[in-house]
Amino acid sequence: MSDSLPRVDPALAAGNRRSMAAYDARHFLWQADGRVATITLARPERKNPLTFDSYAELRELFGALKYADDIDAVVLTGAGGNFCSGGDVHEIIGPLVRLEAPELLMFTRMTGDVVRAMRACPQPIVAAIDGVCAGAGAILAMASDLRLGTARSKTAFLFNRVGLAGCDMGACAMLPRIIGQGRASELLYLGRSMTGDEGAAWGFFNRLSAPDAVLADAQALAAEIAAGPAFANGITKTMLHQEWSMTVDQAIEAEAQAQAICMLTNDFKRAYEAFVAKRRPVFEGN
Repeated sequence: MSDSLPRVDPALAAGNRRSMAAYDARHFLWQADGRVATITLARPERKNPLTFDSYAELRELFGALKYADDIDAVVLTGAGGNFCSGGDVHEIIGPLVRLEAPELLMFTRMTGDVVRAMRACPQPIVAAIDGVCAGAGAILAMASDLRLGTARSKTAFLFNRVGLAGCDMGACAMLPRIIGQGRASELLYLGRSMTGDEGAAWGFFNRLSAPDAVLADAQALAAEIAAGPAFANGITKTMLHQEWSMTVDQAIEAEAQAQAICMLTNDFKRAYEAFVAKRRPVFEGN
């Protein structure tokens, strides 16, 4: 068995790989602790709304994480007891009503690209959700891989409350897969808030935490994921996403190929050697 994955041009690999621990965020807070990074939407006086600029930076950041060699899991949260209130009424909604169709389509495609980037980045994303989680904020939560909430979480896909369809940023494709078609239909047609208890019972939240512990719990979960085999975890995330559109036969073949690639990694060899030596494996992501 090979000790490493097939070699690529070292210059090309070096050019693509980058350190993200010291990323200089402009429109939210970014903090790296070991191999876990925390993104904090930090406009607490407005319940952390999104702007054109923060949308664009999130899209850029999650795209760049594909090439990060020092971040293996990401936590997404909000400041001040709320997650995110959606698009800023004055900085986004107001300008949108004055735009023509081509410019509106550019905007909606850009917001969809944020979800695409979140799903395409190999790092699992853990959302820590307290308080208000509405509109585009609910979409960011939905697009994360795991979600921890609180009893006071209020998650609302409230697009129809402002005269829009519930089919925003992939909601009609993704939300039914998380909580079921009927429950998703109720939330998308009514725009009502899903309580923390409902979110936990319906499977939207992996579990509930106390408000003062939800961020720490999410970071601990992310750290546990980051301690695992990073390359293999990235493959798992890719398969979880791509297999939505596959038949069972296609999924079985795709997973056969994916698992064979993982068997070429040093982490697979490390796990075997640790088992033989009766010790816990230490994964290094290669």
